[in-house]
Amino acid sequence: MEEKIIVDVLNQLPMDEQRIEIVERKGLGHPDTICDLIADEIERSLTKEYIKKFGLVLHHNIDKGLLVAGDAEHKFGGGKIKKPMVLIIGDRASYSFGGEIIPIKEIAIKVAKNWFKENLRFLDPDENVKYQVELKQASAALREIFKKKSIGSNDTSAAVGYYPLSKCERIVIDLEKFINSKKFKKEFPECGEDVKIMCIRNKDFIKLILAIAFVDRFVQSEEDYFRKKDEILEVAKDFVSNYTENFEIEINSLDEKGKGVGGIYLTVTGTCADTSDSGEVGRGNRVNGVIPLNRPISSEAAAGKNSVSHAGKIYNILSHKIAEEIFENVSGLKEVYVWLVSKIGNSLKKPELVATQIIGENDLKNFESEVKEIIQKELENIDKFCKELAKGKYKIC
Repeated sequence: MEEKIIVDVLNQLPMDEQRIEIVERKGLGHPDTICDLIADEIERSLTKEYIKKFGLVLHHNIDKGLLVAGDAEHKFGGGKIKKPMVLIIGDRASYSFGGEIIPIKEIAIKVAKNWFKENLRFLDPDENVKYQVELKQASAALREIFKKKSIGSNDTSAAVGYYPLSKCERIVIDLEKFINSKKFKKEFPECGEDVKIMCIRNKDFIKLILAIAFVDRFVQSEEDYFRKKDEILEVAKDFVSNYTENFEIEINSLDEKGKGVGGIYLTVTGTCADTSDSGEVGRGNRVNGVIPLNRPISSEAAAGKNSVSHAGKIYNILSHKIAEEIFENVSGLKEVYVWLVSKIGNSLKKPELVATQIIGENDLKNFESEVKEIIQKELENIDKFCKELAKGKYKIC
């Protein structure tokens, strides 16, 4: 039988030592992030409802979603929504069990509205968004998987994770969270939740390009906009200086003075989805919070997939967790990559393949047994991991 746990040495420089690195992060109010976070919140709510009513999780995946941009009139001092956004929630869910009906549509809409209310200060979930639920009945074959004592993987899927984060990756995560913190919003209420950061590193020089959606009710004129943007820029520079001294930051690069509302980045609600950009599940951050263009990444959308059987979610997050465990517990390592492959119907404890690639100072023989032991332990504890995942312990973007 072929070996299914492979440990190998990766002959390349760690990310921080490579010449070029490109990293992106889409913040809380970005249309893609909105779709991911709402889809995952609906998934957890359905899992909780299934367990509450039936004592088990039924088949469901809420990983097909689209936020269709609306239309708005932006004005200094406050514009208005002319056409609401449309949130389309789709894929599959189990609507009944033992003759009892689950109000899937109602649960999905309630969860989405609550998410908007809690996370976007100036978006009215009743007035600014319409909801279209396209969750169809789960297939019979996949429903059967959930009736077994030991639930197997409901998909053949591959995932890859790594650890540690590079300096650029830490900067874009921390900077976005800083800008979207309550403290920052209190000082700069004009700064919307839709924040996108692109980081470009060439050797030791880091360039950060930020897109920040300004809320028009807090901007009284073009002059006021550029003054406030400069203030935010200085605070951002001060924050990044804690990580590096060799950097440059731009905010809203498309801005052009002299064109009034048409030359600056204004929104009514704090997200560009109110007028200019749609969002989709799976197009945003990977499960560790970044879009790392120099790294291997899975094409799977983890958001919204069920937390007890879908390897596209479970293995995506677990691969990063295993990589971190290996890095933290095996000495002499610089970087760890972990690949997990599932086969539909098989136990998640028994992947078709686990491949670990190590960048380190020591020979393979010095750490191979330690790495395999950590992997086997993590796989044995996968039931506990899935329960924690279903409760929202691990982030998905």
